[in-house]
Amino acid sequence: MARSFSLFLVLILFYQLPLIAQEAQFPIVDGFGGIYEIPGSTNPDPDIEYKIVIDLKTNQPDKEAVNAGLNNVARMMNLHGLGGVREGNLSVIVVVHGLATETILNDDGYRRKNGVDNPNISLIDVLEAAGAEVVVCGQSLLGRGFHQTEVNSEVEIALSMLTKVTELQHKGYHLLVFD
Repeated sequence: MARSFSLFLVLILFYQLPLIAQEAQFPIVDGFGGIYEIPGSTNPDPDIEYKIVIDLKTNQPDKEAVNAGLNNVARMMNLHGLGGVREGNLSVIVVVHGLATETILNDDGYRRKNGVDNPNISLIDVLEAAGAEVVVCGQSLLGRGFHQTEVNSEVEIALSMLTKVTELQHKGYHLLVFD
């Protein structure tokens, strides 16, 4: 019985080893949102035009770490790329509001609020270089006491998250909520 169990464990390790030994891949967003190939898994249809609006509202508790939801945007884009979707068929807009609002501040604004430089700036830069757009809710910005001059210059200021998301949904974007 023990021999059968040992053989069973060896087989499990043998089949799982390729998954464990893999290095993270970054097919669309360089350096963030690392993902792994899953042999035998189904992939997204590469011929579909993916139009996705992300509702990002949760902030990171560690002020020196990137926002997990924002990093998840990079993961989602990389997963589509690994699955064969071309960058031209992937349109992503991240609408930031609520507690996540400080994520899009420039270093001066973030430092005023948290005492450290904003760790999200490089992630926002590479997301935008990969074709994503980052937008902040103007109502959340003002409601949380931030000035427009404190917003990262790469980030668009919208009247509100509510108006931006509903506009994008009318343009065929599908809503995902990242906490």
